[in-house]
Amino acid sequence: MKTIQNKTERIIGAEAVVKCLLAEGITLGYGYPGGAIMPIYDELYKYQKQFHHILTRHEQGAIHAAQGQARVTGEVSVVFATSGPGATNLVTGIADAQIDSTPLVCITGQVASHLLGTDAFQETDIIGISTPVTKWNYQITKASEIPETFAKAFYIARSGRPGPVLIDITKDAQLEAFDFVYKKCNGIRSYTPAPTYDIEKIKEAATLINTAKKPMIVWGQGVIIGKAEQEFKAFIEKCGIPSAATALGLSALPTEHPLYVGMVGMHGHYAPNVLTNSCDLLIAIGMRFDDRVTGNLNYYAKQAKIIHFDIDPAEVNKNVPVDIAVLGDVKETLKEILPFIIENSHPVWHDEFKALYQKELEAVINPQLNPSKEGLTMGEVLKGINNETKGDAIIVSDVGQHQMFACRYANFKQTKSNVTSGGLGTMGFALPAAIGAKIGAPNREVVAIIGDGGYQMTCNELGTILQTQAAVKIVVLNNGYLGMVRQWQELFFDKRYASTEIISPDFVKLAEAYDIEAISVSKREYLNDAIAKMIASNKPFFLEVIIEKEDNIFPMVPSGASVSDIRLS
Repeated sequence: MKTIQNKTERIIGAEAVVKCLLAEGITLGYGYPGGAIMPIYDELYKYQKQFHHILTRHEQGAIHAAQGQARVTGEVSVVFATSGPGATNLVTGIADAQIDSTPLVCITGQVASHLLGTDAFQETDIIGISTPVTKWNYQITKASEIPETFAKAFYIARSGRPGPVLIDITKDAQLEAFDFVYKKCNGIRSYTPAPTYDIEKIKEAATLINTAKKPMIVWGQGVIIGKAEQEFKAFIEKCGIPSAATALGLSALPTEHPLYVGMVGMHGHYAPNVLTNSCDLLIAIGMRFDDRVTGNLNYYAKQAKIIHFDIDPAEVNKNVPVDIAVLGDVKETLKEILPFIIENSHPVWHDEFKALYQKELEAVINPQLNPSKEGLTMGEVLKGINNETKGDAIIVSDVGQHQMFACRYANFKQTKSNVTSGGLGTMGFALPAAIGAKIGAPNREVVAIIGDGGYQMTCNELGTILQTQAAVKIVVLNNGYLGMVRQWQELFFDKRYASTEIISPDFVKLAEAYDIEAISVSKREYLNDAIAKMIASNKPFFLEVIIEKEDNIFPMVPSGASVSDIRLS
């Protein structure tokens, strides 16, 4: 352990919080002040030359912004909130970060320790509330606990399979003076972030890979989190296996790579979904067999041997029984297996993917990208964005039809370029997450793709853009419906559109009220010029595109069906 401070200092707990953050290399955070966390904010004011605080318009906006930054940097982000409603407003974002493995340290103020359990003003048991959705949480009641707790928090949040940590600090602990010294944490007894890999399991996996006739790879966000993009690329290029991504795995491999065969899942590409139930070997890398990927588990890849590379033992055999589990840091395990892999190309097997892709191209993709109908499609909007950004932009999508269109049609050349709410599916995620993504990657173009429903959940964060001038490009695809729910009502509920038609304000006027340049487009002949103007701007920009009202996202695996029963219409 390395001592960060050269000597002991006598300071109050609130100042110690700021010093802990600076010692961990954290110089920026998001949040919203209040009574129980006021001493910490007072210290943030004193340290504003070293630490920049971004005031969002809601605590949920703060944590989604922190998620956006963490996702594009791969580093821990920090969020602050006061007690009671301030803390509970973080919970949705904490749950989102937990299921999507996003490293966060959430700092909440709490009432004074002698008031705990008395139902004091703005007292809430945030430790009890957040326990199921945090990687670790802890309540500090003594200032002397602050250095060790923060050191543990950052170590836990960023190590192994990352996730959110919450530290709740009583007001008296923030004001109490103590002798401060900070030591970074490099290990915790009984906590093993990454299992030690078993070389025999790696050799067994290599044997299966080398002898398979119809192997298929499905990779997830674990490749990105593990910073294993180069090892993954070397692995698939040597074994020549068709490779498909989960929604969160997108951008680990460029979409133009010849071995990329599309996205799996409910609205994924036709070929990888259908051929999941034809392959003789399924290799899962850094993914957790989510239900949106597998469909009905009773019919998922029953004919195949399955190899699972993962850092988290809890994910192995949780949903899908596997034949070989290769536990460990995927950056290490992929590097270790490479010498045992025999070069291959599987040309006949690849032809099966190409034939099914051609079928999808004619039935779904071409009608989306080059529509003959009058109304604009979400696919052609993504096509226009691809043309202007050349696949170099960070695409931040909300939740709904537009999310699946973004995942299917956006082009990615760089890793950490697809930011979306995966496991929790949080509407309202995109706008604040895009702000955090732009702050985390200021030199990259950040385009938020949002539906008219989700946009209205967090459009108050336009105020954060006004204050920070974060040059986010906001694209609202407006079809006048909660589109994904409406699609299900159309297909499975005899078009009974119960509470899915939504009336929106004048989005252009709303953006202009926040001093953001704004355009609305409803005709095809104006679309590409509007997109070009948006991308050319070096300031925040808002673009509304009026979309065909009943434009559906296909292919689609119906609920309860096998992935090979995916529908093209």
